[in-house]
Amino acid sequence: MNPLPPPVEPPPAVEVPFFGLIAADLAEVERLLHRTLASSRGHTRRLLNHLRHYRGKRLRPALLLLAAHASGGIRPVHHVLAAVVEMIHTATLVHDDVLDHAAVRRHAATVNAAWGNHASILLGDYLFTHAFHLASTVDARACSLIGQATNRVCEGELHQIGERGNLELTEEEYLEIIDGKTAELTACCGRLGALYADAPDDFVTALGHYGRWLGLAFQIADDLLDLVGSEERTGKSLGTDLEQNKLTLPVIHLLRESPPATATVVRQLLSSPGNHKRTALSPYLSEHGSLDYARRRAEGFATLAREELASLPPSPGRAVLELLTERVVHRQS
Repeated sequence: MNPLPPPVEPPPAVEVPFFGLIAADLAEVERLLHRTLASSRGHTRRLLNHLRHYRGKRLRPALLLLAAHASGGIRPVHHVLAAVVEMIHTATLVHDDVLDHAAVRRHAATVNAAWGNHASILLGDYLFTHAFHLASTVDARACSLIGQATNRVCEGELHQIGERGNLELTEEEYLEIIDGKTAELTACCGRLGALYADAPDDFVTALGHYGRWLGLAFQIADDLLDLVGSEERTGKSLGTDLEQNKLTLPVIHLLRESPPATATVVRQLLSSPGNHKRTALSPYLSEHGSLDYARRRAEGFATLAREELASLPPSPGRAVLELLTERVVHRQS
């Protein structure tokens, strides 16, 4: 198990847009997404228009573009690849909302809440097929790398579903799950950015590893928000992991480190029906240091991500990638 680093303070507020360095490139990705997903059919168009509410941090396309910027320069092919990974990510969100029975995302109704599960599943499929059709305009290598990553994302989600209700889930098993469902795609973004910038092999490897560590840090922070975040600030349904009996790192730590009597109470809470679990578990998670432990684990992975950048020459792109490791951990949404 990796040693825990000392706690670090959240980064100071940034006065300029965080992704200002690649703002024009992100705008081009948005235009490409709009053109690719345009539809003249009324109902499909309504569903696709609703996806503007799913627009979040654009972490994955930004990561891909920044990796390119830091390792050789952004080219038109990167805009295409960034649009592809964002479509894949959005498809997984649409499907996740069905699995989690989520009603709100980005302060708006989820697709399943507004149009039902059938429409949501088909819309997710529509996004996947459009993503791979667009990837095919690059080359077979891009399709292969993105396909391999998407396979692992789906496998990670299936793994998590298979472990629902398993109160014996270990930290190592949890990390394996999130490595597949989240970190695999962010690793792919780092790798694609460098690869299609014709970067040296060691840059490609380093940025792939950077993306993986970043994805692990991001997901642990996301799981923390699901337990203690504010729905008003996050703009999405929270507590869904507990409702779906998915164990995340803070709860795994609590079950592992608390005295037997406390662990028994926690197990009873987790196994009971109702939506009270988030509130009921909160004092136990705080008392036994489980929230702090998970935060430090996220910070540890963020540190590993920063260390991967040491082989890259200093540049504005590398500087933003370094700041990004802090931003993904210390956030409220």
